[in-house]
Amino acid sequence: MQPESHPPPLIPHVEFKAAVVLVLALALIGGFLAYVMYARGVFESTQRLVLVADDSEGVKVGMDLTFSGFPIGRVQRIELAEDGKARILIDVPSKDARWLRTSTVFTMERGLVGDTRIRAFTGVLDDPPLPDAAMRPVLRGDASAEIPHLVATMRALLENLERMSGTDSSLNTSLANAQTVTERMKGRYGALAGVLGGEDNARKVITALDRSNALLASVGEVSAKLDRIIVKADERVFGTAGVMDETQKTIVQLDSVLRDARDSLKKADAVLAEAQAVGANARAATTDLAALRAEVEASLRKVAHLVDEINRKWPFARDTELKLP
Repeated sequence: MQPESHPPPLIPHVEFKAAVVLVLALALIGGFLAYVMYARGVFESTQRLVLVADDSEGVKVGMDLTFSGFPIGRVQRIELAEDGKARILIDVPSKDARWLRTSTVFTMERGLVGDTRIRAFTGVLDDPPLPDAAMRPVLRGDASAEIPHLVATMRALLENLERMSGTDSSLNTSLANAQTVTERMKGRYGALAGVLGGEDNARKVITALDRSNALLASVGEVSAKLDRIIVKADERVFGTAGVMDETQKTIVQLDSVLRDARDSLKKADAVLAEAQAVGANARAATTDLAALRAEVEASLRKVAHLVDEINRKWPFARDTELKLP
């Protein structure tokens, strides 16, 4: 005989409890959605910004617009304009819109690694604020676009290096010439042989220098001898008891003799005048003339002797002829 089975006891108010759980779950989901929407700025006051670019490659909805490294806006939509350019619509919270001014510059940078970044640069924060729904161009900074130019530059550089390092290149020729000069400088005459092209040329230059030094020494000796000769000549001519001194004394004597001759000639003139005036006393005048003539001849002999003395002491040719009136 089998025992009788009893049905499980019913949970009291099960419908009410299930409804409460369902309401709590819906409230939790709604609160989470509201929090997420609040965190995403759905309920925040925003300002629309339109950026115009040549293309929107790398730009995605939800990307941030950064200022000094901080996100201040988010891309909401990307659309193609009638002129074929891309329009990037960005919502900027009103509290962050103060960083955007009429002079703000917007850039879209795309590097070799990483995503595309949209940045805002404001140089003067005192400029007027950027109005709502403002449309601004975007400056592109694509690093990958520089790769072809970089590759071409590197190729040209490698070709230049290959030409420079070739066997017949100017660089190798210059290095060979430098090596040749260095080898020459290791010889007996050192750098002089390297500069002049060989030891023979260096030897000739050194020989010429030695001869020049010997010639200069000879010239120095001759100059010293000339100096001594000049000193002696100066002493002989202008020194004490020299030619000039003796000449000066002789000139003084000559001046005295010439003064005596002048006086004698004056006496002769007076006598001749007296002889002409007094014709009767011819004998007396003749006697006076004979004495005067003897006196004049004595004066002339003194002058001749003095002139001979001058010619002997002063070795220069002079006209010693004395003409009487």
